[in-house]
Amino acid sequence: MQKYISLLVFLIVVLGGGLLIGYATLPGEWYASLVKPSFNPPSWVFGPAWSLLYVLIAIAGWRIWRREPHGAAMKLWVAQLVLNFLWSPVFFGAQRIAGALAIIVLLLIAIMAFMAAARRVDRVAFWLFVPYALWVAFATSLNASILLLN
Repeated sequence: MQKYISLLVFLIVVLGGGLLIGYATLPGEWYASLVKPSFNPPSWVFGPAWSLLYVLIAIAGWRIWRREPHGAAMKLWVAQLVLNFLWSPVFFGAQRIAGALAIIVLLLIAIMAFMAAARRVDRVAFWLFVPYALWVAFATSLNASILLLN
Protein backbone atom coordinates (compact mmCIF):
# COMPACT_ATOMS: atom_id res chain seq x y z
CA MET A 1 0.00 0.00 0.00
CA GLN A 2 2.79 2.43 0.91
CA LYS A 3 4.35 1.80 -2.49
CA TYR A 4 1.22 3.10 -4.22
CA ILE A 5 0.99 6.13 -1.95
CA SER A 6 4.50 7.15 -3.01
CA LEU A 7 3.50 6.68 -6.66
CA LEU A 8 0.47 8.90 -6.06
CA VAL A 9 2.76 11.56 -4.57
CA PHE A 10 4.97 11.47 -7.68
CA LEU A 11 1.90 11.75 -9.92
CA ILE A 12 0.50 14.68 -7.93
CA VAL A 13 3.81 16.56 -7.93
CA VAL A 14 4.60 16.02 -11.62
CA LEU A 15 1.17 16.06 -13.23
CA GLY A 16 -0.24 18.59 -10.79
CA GLY A 17 2.81 20.83 -11.08
CA GLY A 18 2.81 20.65 -14.85
CA LEU A 19 -0.90 21.39 -15.12
CA LEU A 20 -0.66 24.24 -12.63
CA ILE A 21 2.25 25.86 -14.48
CA GLY A 22 0.47 25.34 -17.80
CA TYR A 23 -2.67 26.98 -16.48
CA ALA A 24 -0.71 29.88 -14.94
CA THR A 25 1.15 30.52 -18.21
CA LEU A 26 -1.49 30.06 -20.90
CA PRO A 27 -0.21 31.04 -24.36
CA GLY A 28 -2.55 33.99 -24.88
CA GLU A 29 -2.53 36.73 -27.50
CA TRP A 30 1.25 37.16 -27.57
CA TYR A 31 1.79 33.55 -28.64
CA ALA A 32 -1.08 33.71 -31.12
CA SER A 33 0.57 36.71 -32.79
CA LEU A 34 3.88 34.91 -33.36
CA VAL A 35 4.84 33.51 -36.75
CA LYS A 36 5.03 29.74 -36.38
CA PRO A 37 6.58 27.07 -38.59
CA SER A 38 4.42 24.89 -40.81
CA PHE A 39 5.02 21.89 -38.53
CA ASN A 40 3.53 23.63 -35.47
CA PRO A 41 0.83 21.29 -34.11
CA PRO A 42 -2.67 22.55 -33.35
CA SER A 43 -3.03 24.00 -29.85
CA TRP A 44 -5.30 21.19 -28.64
CA VAL A 45 -2.45 18.65 -29.02
CA PHE A 46 -0.28 20.12 -26.26
CA GLY A 47 -2.57 19.48 -23.27
CA PRO A 48 -3.13 15.76 -23.85
CA ALA A 49 0.48 15.20 -24.96
CA TRP A 50 1.96 16.85 -21.88
CA SER A 51 -0.54 15.16 -19.55
CA LEU A 52 0.50 11.74 -20.83
CA LEU A 53 4.18 12.67 -20.71
CA TYR A 54 3.87 13.92 -17.13
CA VAL A 55 2.37 10.58 -16.09
CA LEU A 56 5.31 8.74 -17.74
CA ILE A 57 7.81 11.14 -16.13
CA ALA A 58 6.24 10.57 -12.70
CA ILE A 59 6.28 6.78 -13.03
CA ALA A 60 9.91 6.80 -14.21
CA GLY A 61 10.96 9.03 -11.31
CA TRP A 62 9.07 6.88 -8.83
CA ARG A 63 10.73 3.70 -10.14
CA ILE A 64 14.18 5.24 -9.82
CA TRP A 65 13.38 6.68 -6.39
CA ARG A 66 12.39 3.21 -5.15
CA ARG A 67 15.72 1.73 -6.29
CA GLU A 68 18.27 4.52 -5.77
CA PRO A 69 16.69 7.53 -4.08
CA HIS A 70 20.02 9.37 -3.75
CA GLY A 71 21.69 8.14 -6.94
CA ALA A 72 22.76 10.03 -10.03
CA ALA A 73 19.63 9.05 -11.97
CA MET A 74 17.36 10.53 -9.30
CA LYS A 75 19.36 13.77 -9.22
CA LEU A 76 19.10 14.01 -13.01
CA TRP A 77 15.38 13.30 -12.82
CA VAL A 78 14.93 16.23 -10.41
CA ALA A 79 17.09 18.47 -12.64
CA GLN A 80 15.03 17.72 -15.74
CA LEU A 81 11.80 18.36 -13.84
CA VAL A 82 13.04 21.77 -12.65
CA LEU A 83 14.05 22.68 -16.21
CA ASN A 84 10.72 21.39 -17.54
CA PHE A 85 8.75 23.48 -15.05
CA LEU A 86 10.91 26.54 -15.83
CA TRP A 87 10.34 26.55 -19.59
CA SER A 88 6.69 27.74 -19.72
CA PRO A 89 7.16 30.72 -17.36
CA VAL A 90 10.14 31.87 -19.43
CA PHE A 91 8.55 31.29 -22.85
CA PHE A 92 4.94 32.27 -22.21
CA GLY A 93 5.22 34.29 -19.00
CA ALA A 94 8.34 36.35 -19.66
CA GLN A 95 7.97 36.04 -23.46
CA ARG A 96 11.67 35.25 -23.79
CA ILE A 97 11.94 32.91 -26.76
CA ALA A 98 15.76 32.77 -26.72
CA GLY A 99 15.86 32.18 -22.96
CA ALA A 100 13.33 29.39 -23.32
CA LEU A 101 15.42 27.86 -26.10
CA ALA A 102 18.45 27.77 -23.78
CA ILE A 103 16.32 26.08 -21.11
CA ILE A 104 14.86 23.49 -23.46
CA VAL A 105 18.31 22.58 -24.82
CA LEU A 106 19.48 22.05 -21.22
CA LEU A 107 16.29 20.06 -20.60
CA LEU A 108 17.00 17.79 -23.55
CA ILE A 109 20.55 17.23 -22.28
CA ALA A 110 19.22 16.46 -18.78
CA ILE A 111 16.68 14.01 -20.24
CA MET A 112 19.37 12.18 -22.19
CA ALA A 113 21.66 12.11 -19.14
CA PHE A 114 18.81 10.74 -17.03
CA MET A 115 18.13 8.07 -19.61
CA ALA A 116 21.79 7.00 -19.63
CA ALA A 117 21.86 6.81 -15.83
CA ALA A 118 18.42 5.18 -15.55
CA ARG A 119 19.28 2.49 -18.05
CA ARG A 120 21.74 1.03 -15.53
CA VAL A 121 19.22 1.21 -12.67
CA ASP A 122 15.83 0.44 -14.23
CA ARG A 123 15.25 -0.25 -17.91
CA VAL A 124 11.53 0.47 -17.65
CA ALA A 125 12.30 4.01 -16.40
CA PHE A 126 14.63 4.42 -19.37
CA TRP A 127 11.90 3.38 -21.83
CA LEU A 128 9.29 5.56 -20.13
CA PHE A 129 11.47 8.56 -21.03
CA VAL A 130 11.76 7.73 -24.75
CA PRO A 131 8.49 9.47 -25.77
CA TYR A 132 9.44 12.43 -23.57
CA ALA A 133 12.87 12.73 -25.20
CA LEU A 134 11.31 12.59 -28.66
CA TRP A 135 8.68 15.20 -27.77
CA VAL A 136 11.24 17.55 -26.22
CA ALA A 137 13.52 17.15 -29.25
CA PHE A 138 10.55 18.16 -31.41
CA ALA A 139 9.67 21.02 -29.03
CA THR A 140 13.28 22.21 -29.17
CA SER A 141 13.10 22.46 -32.96
CA LEU A 142 9.75 24.23 -32.65
CA ASN A 143 11.16 26.73 -30.11
CA ALA A 144 14.21 27.35 -32.34
CA SER A 145 12.00 27.86 -35.40
CA ILE A 146 9.76 30.33 -33.58
CA LEU A 147 12.87 32.24 -32.50
CA LEU A 148 14.16 32.39 -36.08
CA LEU A 149 10.80 33.41 -37.52
CA ASN A 150 10.21 36.17 -35.00
